[in-house]
Amino acid sequence: MPSNDARILLHTVVPTAAVGAVGAVATVVSGVVAGGKGALGGVVGTLVVILFMGIGQLVLQRTAKSLPHLFQAMGLMLYTAQLLVLFIFLALLKNTTLFDFKAFAFTLLAATVVWVAAQARAYMKAKISYIDPGNTGSKS
Repeated sequence: MPSNDARILLHTVVPTAAVGAVGAVATVVSGVVAGGKGALGGVVGTLVVILFMGIGQLVLQRTAKSLPHLFQAMGLMLYTAQLLVLFIFLALLKNTTLFDFKAFAFTLLAATVVWVAAQARAYMKAKISYIDPGNTGSKS
């Protein structure tokens, strides 16, 4: 993984994990009232977002390397698909008894928003060259 990609991934995972930790602490308080399942819902929601969005980021990086002309379209399609699959995931787990669903859903939403915002900020602050310095334009 190139250093720019690793740095951007790090700058998105850390804030998302922090939101999950804060969400888990907040759901522990509600978990005391709800029987302790709130904290588990917050942790599961955070892990789902980090794994799901992280895998999407890796797929997008591979697409950028192999098919750079499709990068922007692939990014838009990937984010749309990720949000749709997260909504489907929420619908499938709506009646779960393993953890508190409300804590899970709110943590999932907060962690997704933080991931996207942190990723946008990381890309804006990254100094990524969009000109290939090895390409001089002359044919040999």
